[in-house]
Amino acid sequence: MFVGALELDVLLGDVHSLKQKRSVVRPVLAELRRKFEVAVSEAGHLELHRRALLGIACVAADSGHVTEVLDRCERLVAARPELELLSARHRLLGPED
Repeated sequence: MFVGALELDVLLGDVHSLKQKRSVVRPVLAELRRKFEVAVSEAGHLELHRRALLGIACVAADSGHVTEVLDRCERLVAARPELELLSARHRLLGPED
């Protein structure tokens, strides 16, 4: 079993309140869950209205599948016009870890 984690630090566009932030972030999280069947959450920068840290996790039998799914998640977020991807951090845990 392999477990992959992806941490995406994003800058939000024209957002001036935490309520507006939620209205931008929630649809992205829902789309990631629906398209890729991953666990996803806003995991940081909760008090900042123009930044979000998205945490995404995937479990699979082989490392190639985990890497592919997390790469596709990263590309989806990077392609969103209302978000600017500042950084992405991948982690992979396998049976030997």
